[in-house]
Amino acid sequence: MSTPALKKPSGDAARSVSAPAPVHAVQLDITGMTCAACATRVEKLLSRVEGVDTASVNLALERADLAVNDNVAVEELVAAVEKGGYHAYPRADNIEKRRQEREEREAAAHREERRTFAIFLLSLVLSAPLVGQMIAMTAGLDFHLTPIVELLLAAPVQVIAGTRFYRGAFKALRGGSANMDVLVALGTSAAFFYSLYHVVTLGSAATGHLYFEASAVILTLIVFGKLLEARARRSTTAAVRSLMALRPESANRLTETGTEVVPVSALRLGDLVLVRPGERVPVDGVIRQGASEMDESLITGESLPVLRSSGDAITAGTINGSGALTVEATALGEDTTLSRIIRLVENAQTGKAPVQRLVDKVSAIFVPTVVGLAVLTFVVWIAIDGNFEHALIAAVSVLVIACPCALGLATPTALVAGTGAAARSGILVKDIQALEVAVHVDTVVFDKTGTLTGGHPEVTDIQAFDGNPDRLLRIAASAQTVSEHPLAGAMVRAAEARGLELSRPTQFEARTGRGLVAEIADQNVVIGNAALLDEFGIDHFTADNMRRDLENKGRTSVMVAIAGRTVGVIAMADQPREGAKEAIERLKSMGIRTLMLTGDSPAVASTIAGSLGLDDVEAGVPPDGKAARIEALRKAGGTVAMVGDGLNDAPALAAADIGIAMGSGTDVALETAGITLMRSDPRMVSSALEVSKATVRKIRQNLFWAFVYNVVGIPLAAIGLLSPAIAGAAMAMSSVSVVTNAGLLRRWKARV
Repeated sequence: MSTPALKKPSGDAARSVSAPAPVHAVQLDITGMTCAACATRVEKLLSRVEGVDTASVNLALERADLAVNDNVAVEELVAAVEKGGYHAYPRADNIEKRRQEREEREAAAHREERRTFAIFLLSLVLSAPLVGQMIAMTAGLDFHLTPIVELLLAAPVQVIAGTRFYRGAFKALRGGSANMDVLVALGTSAAFFYSLYHVVTLGSAATGHLYFEASAVILTLIVFGKLLEARARRSTTAAVRSLMALRPESANRLTETGTEVVPVSALRLGDLVLVRPGERVPVDGVIRQGASEMDESLITGESLPVLRSSGDAITAGTINGSGALTVEATALGEDTTLSRIIRLVENAQTGKAPVQRLVDKVSAIFVPTVVGLAVLTFVVWIAIDGNFEHALIAAVSVLVIACPCALGLATPTALVAGTGAAARSGILVKDIQALEVAVHVDTVVFDKTGTLTGGHPEVTDIQAFDGNPDRLLRIAASAQTVSEHPLAGAMVRAAEARGLELSRPTQFEARTGRGLVAEIADQNVVIGNAALLDEFGIDHFTADNMRRDLENKGRTSVMVAIAGRTVGVIAMADQPREGAKEAIERLKSMGIRTLMLTGDSPAVASTIAGSLGLDDVEAGVPPDGKAARIEALRKAGGTVAMVGDGLNDAPALAAADIGIAMGSGTDVALETAGITLMRSDPRMVSSALEVSKATVRKIRQNLFWAFVYNVVGIPLAAIGLLSPAIAGAAMAMSSVSVVTNAGLLRRWKARV
């Protein structure tokens, strides 16, 4: 006997008994959108698909970003968009494929642009006599085209130029929404068919009562505006295109028999690649042979070539100078620094400012509201003077002056242009939230080593109690051959420079913030500060006095004890980075407080802080204590930015209102930091804050003008102060002005 099958719960019941499905990201390229109402409509269509967690549509980039559970098929999402009258294409996961798709779409866009330009020229030629007649009448001249001539001039414009708007309006209405195309189609059709009615019924007597010039001029100007808008929008997205163009499509792979040219996608980790003079580097890798000056400007923003030689790491997309290089591939495809940068820039450009939520709500009801206002305008004018023509022209003016495009483009175009300009200067912004926070930063906290200083300390003093500095250095360096600490590296380099023979420790234990304990040749070695020596009961009175004297000179020092006895002190100095003092001065000029957190001693920290002009310094702060100190600054009411290398201070970067990782393109830095600086130059911190302020300022300017334009323009049209032709020109130029204003950000460059 079979057991009856249990019915699967559905709806809320299913959700209450089952674990939520895993969520993953999906990106779609969207075409066919003409204004903010379209973007809002597509967003709603996608959000209604079952299993979609969030959906965000960017009009400027023509892209949708979704978070969906694993049960949602991409085909469902595409179908939902297609049902609304738009087109959707899944974005390729691979950067190379995305570049090919982008090139194909751009080629199609260029063809469409040429076609639009041809339509504009035809419309301009046909509309010119109508405009001439309008000017002559305004000047008091008795010049009239015959009604038939006016019809023959206006009809081709209405059909040819108007087709795109009729098609867009039909698709929008079929999908249950209304967009800018609906407004243009309604306004121009009303003017055209009213005039056509007069020609049919009155014949030559219709002279002086026709408004063919209104429909023709409106369509001509709006087509022209769309042409300018497309070109301006393309310029704002130039940053990602230039980044995608950096990676070559082929590479010279070295084999046992010689060199073979292969696609970059065919390379494998560990392959040796020959990079000839003048070629772009195809992979992230390490130079195994050769030396050359590399042009890294499009990755780091550094305009001067940088010398790279054997053992140095180089990045895909950089340009080789005059030397031939043999490079071992260490990262390929999506794992290269260039690919990570492209992903970060693309993700930043799709974000929405908090005010954009309000814009989306306005856009959703904008077109129906404008149609309602146009009808109300018509009714009121009929009631006031009973003149049908006056009422119709005022209503048409209301329809064609309203522009949801300017509202929809205000934020995304500024965001795309600003983050693109920042990326060209080596400043990577994670998202719109990072920009918003950066504007309000009033306190910048710096890590010392590797941030304000070069991170490459050198041994300056070796004070051995037995008078044998080489022996002291050899033992201390041997104990630290397995350590990655910068001070350990300084001692190892100093020992190697003296030709001392080093041995590996049989035991090693790092003590965070205090030093290390190791065993060399059966002898216990302790290297560190007083707290560590106290832990082992080692007397350090004499060494402590030496250490204080050295640290008063700005040198970091450690005490060395062997077999329970202090045997000497080794001191090191890490020089401030070039431009560090200027960086602090710039931040101070912006009214920002500067602070340094370091695990170094108070004497060393104060010396460096004093030389750089920092407002405050806190020394002896262990790595795990920096995050707590950041939290304390935030609780005191400050908006805090933490600047570090993105590696050992990731917790502090995460604890700050905004983390700024300097000189690092690592995954940790890109994930943890709100802003990543691709150059190890402290002056870039003020530049990052400046471009954030410039971008947010442009967003606010655009939104202000977009709202003011509609709030002022619609009433002026409603009371009859704007003719349909002037209203159409104003509508066409509104979105162009917003995009052009955002495009001015492309001229921004970092001050270095």
